[in-house]
Formats: sequence, structure tokens, C-alpha cells
Amino acid sequence: MEKIISGIQQMGIGVPDVEKIFAWYREMFGIDIKVFEEAAEAPLMIDYTGDKVQSRTATLALSMESGGGFEIWQYTSRNTEKADFDIQLGDLGIYSCKIKSRNVKATFDFLTKKGADILGDITKNPEGEENFFVKDPNGNIFNIVEGKGFFVDTKHPAKTGGVAGVILGVSDMEKSLRLYQDVLGYETIDFDETAEFACFKGLPSGGKTFRRVQLSHKKNKVGAFAKLLGPTTIELVQEIGGDPRKIFKDRFWGDWGFIHLCFDVQRMDLLKKDCEAAGFPFTVDSDNSFDMGEAAGRFSYIEDPDGALIEFVETHKVPLMKKIGWYINLKKRDPEKSLPTWMLKAMKMSRVK
Repeated sequence: MEKIISGIQQMGIGVPDVEKIFAWYREMFGIDIKVFEEAAEAPLMIDYTGDKVQSRTATLALSMESGGGFEIWQYTSRNTEKADFDIQLGDLGIYSCKIKSRNVKATFDFLTKKGADILGDITKNPEGEENFFVKDPNGNIFNIVEGKGFFVDTKHPAKTGGVAGVILGVSDMEKSLRLYQDVLGYETIDFDETAEFACFKGLPSGGKTFRRVQLSHKKNKVGAFAKLLGPTTIELVQEIGGDPRKIFKDRFWGDWGFIHLCFDVQRMDLLKKDCEAAGFPFTVDSDNSFDMGEAAGRFSYIEDPDGALIEFVETHKVPLMKKIGWYINLKKRDPEKSLPTWMLKAMKMSRVK
């Protein structure tokens, strides 16, 4: 029996106004299925919130196209603080969230027509796949990439799905590979190149020399939501000869930007043992089931070698059709089996127009 990592469940995004940015994500990316919305304190995260229990509101939303969702997170007990420096490519932590597209050119044209802040033109990555970068109204940078493993065609004009991966700035590539490749199961190296990259030219400090390693997984993932989450990649970027800063230096978890990368998992205790053996112990562990009103489960956190927060969520209860009070208890199911397609499609009833 082994741990199960079904894919990227969501990207945590700290924002100053949940409703305003959620409306933008719905319009621009089609992230419009609201899984839950909750206002509460976050006592278990006290080590990352200034040794004080903070209050927040959080909305988890996803796309039926497939891909991970967004956990849009706003402090209610304090202001959401921005970094006091301009974040550059190569700075340490979660730099960019990858969004999958059925047609990169169509997505580019749609976002351009909508007046989105496009950073550069469509280019190709070292594998020859088209991609481009766009900035949301809060300054967060998203990488639109060629998508794989779509679930439902929602006909959204952006032609986008949800989270397809992440770009992280790292200080020591080999140390980071021990976590993302060996522990988290992104065993395949799609490319490992050191150069100046044309597709980075439109990014702040993107004209420098970087070592760039993209990781993926060979086999299709298993688990209740694997079909909906789809395949993902982890891209590690190390600036050569630079002096990168930590993106969240002197700030709290939940502040402005990409606050964590969350994986959907089962058999959390086995994952905990593997993380500890590799030198990445849990820094937060809810132990038993936590209740987020409309959803419940167990969550934990580790830090990557540069302090980026990686969350694991073992879902126990999730709403499928909130309007009729239909929730599913995953603790009673085989953790390796996907939910039936018709059941996953029922989540569309939670769409926010």
C-alpha cells in the first residue's frame, strides 16, 4: 500500500478582495464552480501568521474543463500585505501558476480583446509547446500552456481550464528535485536546459540566464478526483549567478500572491512518513478531520527547500450538489477509485454565472 497523490487540487492565492478577483477569474479563465465559501479563524496556521490567530474568508473554485482550482484567500483580521519589492523571475517560491488551454492562440486573442495585461507574445517552451504569460489585476502572473486531459467542454470563450502546474523559483536545483521528483512523484524530466529563454523575455528580469527543469508524471493519477484534476507539471527555475529573494520574506501566509500549492492526497499517514524520511517533515497537521462548513478533511503542510509552502488535503466530505444538500463521504470509498463521471459532472450545479 502506497500514498496516493491524485494531482494539484488548488493554488492558494492571497488577495485583497475575494469577490472582485473571483469575478475576474470567472470571466477570464472560466473558473466558475464554487466548491465552498467559508469565513473563519485559522488557528493551525499560527506559525505562519505572526504567532497570532488570524481570521480570513476563503473561496474554493474550479473549472469543469479540468485542472486544479483556486483557493482565493482574504484576511479579515488584518490588511493583506504586498511584497515591498518588485518580484522577479528567479525569486524563491511560487512565481507563476500554469493554466491549461485547449487553444493557446484562441486564449491569447480572447484575453487581449478583454484588455488583460499580456506579458509578451506567444512563444514555445523547450518542448516546442506554445505558451504565454498574463498578469491578473492583483499582479499575479499566470502561464497559459497547452493543456492535456480535459474533462468537459464548457464552451467558455477563453478555451481554458484550471491549474495545470506551477513555476517555482529555487536556489538549489538538486535539493528541490529530491522533493518534487522523488517524494511528490514527478519522476519524468521533460527538459533540463540552461540558457536565456525567449518565452521569459516579457517577464521582470526574464532576460537573464536560468536553469530550467520541467517535471511531469508518467502514469495517469488515481483517486476520487483524478479525472477532474488531470495531468500537471512542476517547473523549477534557478537563476544562474543571481541573488534571488524569498517572495514571502517578512510576510505572512495568506498575504498577497501565491500562498501555497495544494495536492489532493489519500493515505496521509504514509505520505507523512515519506516526507519525514526525505527531510521534509509536516510543519502543520490537522490530524483528524477539519470542518470547513461545506467540506471536510485532513490537511497538512511542508516547506520546500526554499520555504515555499506545499499543502496536502485528504478530502473526507465534499459537496456535489449544494442546492439539494448532496454531499459525498469519501472515507467510505476505495481511495484509488475515481468518482463516477456523472457524479463529478454534478458539480456543475455549483456554477456561479
